[in-house]
Amino acid sequence: MNTILRKSVLGIAGLAFTGGVFAGPVAAHAADTTTHAKPVSVSVQGDKLIPHGVQGEQSRIDLNDEQIKNVKAIIAATKKAGMDERAAVVSIATALQESKLENLGHLGDRNDHDSQGLFQQRPSSGWGTVEQITDPEYSTTAFLKGLKQVDGWQDMPLTKAAQTVQVSAYPDHYAQWEQQAADLVAEHWNK
Repeated sequence: MNTILRKSVLGIAGLAFTGGVFAGPVAAHAADTTTHAKPVSVSVQGDKLIPHGVQGEQSRIDLNDEQIKNVKAIIAATKKAGMDERAAVVSIATALQESKLENLGHLGDRNDHDSQGLFQQRPSSGWGTVEQITDPEYSTTAFLKGLKQVDGWQDMPLTKAAQTVQVSAYPDHYAQWEQQAADLVAEHWNK
């Protein structure tokens, strides 16, 4: 386990008991524009994305131009890291859960920790400086570096792969974004 990931795990694990390291700020910040849909399996052939399966009920939000820009930044950073579409799906689903794809700064009273950026990474846990973790390319690269260290992440459920990197107090919440993340990657990967 590398130093950044170890510091993140230890720093976050101690705070998890206080109830919601990551989900609290997002829930306080985001308007509830979530819609729920039954899971739909994507099984596209050829050079298209084939997710490993969608678990549980799915949520979907409408995205504005800034959120689409962040999707494109995550995809670009994933490609630059030499990783595939599945890595982008995991990354986008994680950012949907953590920030609704908004590059969040410190949320003041709505955030009792120092979590910031697309992935709600914490400077105090070794993810980088505030300037770094609020840069979409840097924060995605940091997330992907952690993902690469998860043995077998490509073949595990999305929520387990994301949780292993993020160590969230709400580990199952990532799964609800898999369908939208897969759709976004399928739409923007080759643009």
